[in-house]
Order: sequence, then C-alpha cells, then structure tokens
Amino acid sequence: MAPDTVAPRRLPAGIWALGFVSLLMDVSSEMIHSLLPVFMVTALGVSMLTVGLIEGAAEATAMVLKIFSGALSDWWGKRKPLAVLGYGLGALSKPLFALASTAGLVVAARLLDRVGKGIRAAPRDALVADLAPPEQRGAAFGLRQSLDTVGAFLGPLLAMGLMVLWANDFRAIFWVAVIPAALCMVVLVFGVKEPERPAGLPRTNPIRRENLRRLSAGYWWVVALGATFTLARFSEAFLVLRLQQDGLPLALAPLPLVLMALVFSLGAYPLGKLSDHTSHTRLLAWGLVVLVAADALLAWRGSGAAAWLGIALWGLHMAMTQGLLATMVAAAAPADLRGTAFGMFNLVSGVALLFASALAGLLWDRWGASAAFVAGGVFGTLALLGVLWHARAGAAGHPGPSP
Repeated sequence: MAPDTVAPRRLPAGIWALGFVSLLMDVSSEMIHSLLPVFMVTALGVSMLTVGLIEGAAEATAMVLKIFSGALSDWWGKRKPLAVLGYGLGALSKPLFALASTAGLVVAARLLDRVGKGIRAAPRDALVADLAPPEQRGAAFGLRQSLDTVGAFLGPLLAMGLMVLWANDFRAIFWVAVIPAALCMVVLVFGVKEPERPAGLPRTNPIRRENLRRLSAGYWWVVALGATFTLARFSEAFLVLRLQQDGLPLALAPLPLVLMALVFSLGAYPLGKLSDHTSHTRLLAWGLVVLVAADALLAWRGSGAAAWLGIALWGLHMAMTQGLLATMVAAAAPADLRGTAFGMFNLVSGVALLFASALAGLLWDRWGASAAFVAGGVFGTLALLGVLWHARAGAAGHPGPSP
C-alpha cells in the first residue's frame, strides 16, 4: 500500500500527548470530584442546593473564562502557553481539597481548579483542531475525549479502592491525587509541540464586531444546541448522590462515575471516527434519545439494574455527542477564530450548566431526586425536537451546518 494512503490514518503524536495530558489530569480531578459531593454532604453538612450551586458556579466560572483564553490564543497565535498555565493552576488546587475543613475552602479550591480549566480548555481544543487533518477531526477529538475519560474512569476507581483500604479517609485520598496532576504537567511541557503560526499573519482582536460576524449561522446553531444539551445534562455529582441516597455504601460512592466513564471512554473514539463518515444530525438525535432514556431510568429508580443502566446510558450519550459537538464547532469556525469559537461555545454552555445544576439541586431539595431527572428529560426532549426541526428545515433549503 502506498505511503500516502497509510499516513492519513495516523493521528499526529501531539494529539496522543494531549490525550494523555487529559487522562492524567482527569485521574487527579476525578479522584477528588467523585468523592467531593459525599464529602460535602456527610463531612461538612451542606445541603443539596448548596452542592448544586457550588458545582454550577465552579463549572460556570470555567466556561466564562474559556472565551477570554480562547480569544487570547487567537490574538497571540499560541495555544500551548495558556494550556500550561491552566493545567498548572489545576495541579496547584489539589492540595487545597485535602486541607479543607469548611465549605468555604472547598469552594476556593473548586474555583481555582475550574479557573485552570477555563484557561486551558479552549486553547487546548483549538490546538487539537490545529494539529488534526480536517478529515480526521472527529477521530482526533474522539481520541482525546476517550483518553480523558479513561482518566475519569481510573480516578473514581482508585478513589473507591483507597476508600476501602484506608477506612473512608477522604483527605488521604485527596493528597494522592496530587501525583497524577504533577505528571500531567511533565507530559504537557515536554510532549506537545505547537504548530508554528503562519509567517506574516497580522494580529487582530478576535472579539471585534467584524470578526464575530465571520462566525456563521451554522456555528451559532451549534452553540445553541450545546447549551440545550447542557440543560438536559446537569452536573454528574447528582449521579453519585442519586445512588448513594438509595443505599450505595459510602466506600462505593465513586462507582457510578466509574461506570459512566468506562462507557464514555470505550465509545468516544469509535463514535468520533464514525462522525467523520456519517450524518452529524442523526448521531446527535440518537445521543439525545439515549440521554432522555437515562434521565427516565434515574427518575424511576436510584438503585438496582434500572439505575445502573441509566448511568451507563448517560455515559453512552456523552460518547455520542461531546466529541461530535467539538468537531462541529471546529468545522463551523474560521481557523484564526477557533479559540474564540470554542470559548464562546463553552461560555454559553457554562451559563446553561449553572442554571441546570442550581435547578436540579432546588428540585431535589423540594420534591426529591426524581424531579431533578424528570426536568433533565424534559430539556433533552426539547433539544431532540430542535435537532429534528433543524434537520427538516435544512432539507427544505434553510441555511445551517452540513449534516
């Protein structure tokens, strides 16, 4: 077989390195985050509404910062330094969780961690798009997401094992989480080489009105769609609390996230490759059907086979849609505005996540866990109707992204 037919099948080494960076940071983060909701409720005595507000505010902080870091990476023409800064702040936040004795310090650590995520995420996603050939973007985002989610699987699994081994010592496990965060920085600094900015390309302010006008109607459709997805899929902290409330032993509290992340990690890469060769609309629609089914099962039961199937379907939905939405953003945005485009996408999703997590916590406190998941199912159904309407409108000749 000729070399020019083999080369396109190989993703650049930088994509793999960024994937392992994500894997290591997620091992560290999920060792903490898989236990944090239960730690806050049982050790610190906070309410479900407070959990929802903390989770929503933390994630929203990250999302808001993404637009500024993404725009800065477009103006500067460099993505990696911002990624190093963001991952560095995430690594520095880990010891604070082990030291926390009040909800205030947990909030400070969570916000510092999410500030780091907000700084790194949009430049990192733009760097993936810069490194990957256009015909392999779905596979590239799927691979990075898959390795990221392997970390999200290993982190809770390690936390669960250490909880059993160390008799539910939350703080000792939080200290162990510092190690993979440090390794993440080594891989990022020495393993990722950023492509050179084209010579002579002028620097312009990416958030000026004339540049923002270059973001097409198709791009803004993806932004709106991502926000609606987020309303339907609030913080995963509520998955842990749903099963723990219905009898899951404290030491096994991370298990729902282990299962969700396992399904996510196994599906993200092959489904990302599939998105390079199939209708985006069809894959999004089926992803929403899966999410609505997950919400329905978790609204019905918080234990037994139905609850665990709901957790698995939640992970499958993530595998079907998260890399795909990133691929659609990259395809719809001009190359010199990719950082800004990812930042804006995540800003809008962050506002939606703050609302969704706060609403889920409020509904849970007032009417129980089922009400929170019913609300998620309603938003998922609305998103599905929007996808089907847009596909039908596109087929009739309306402007929009290619399906």
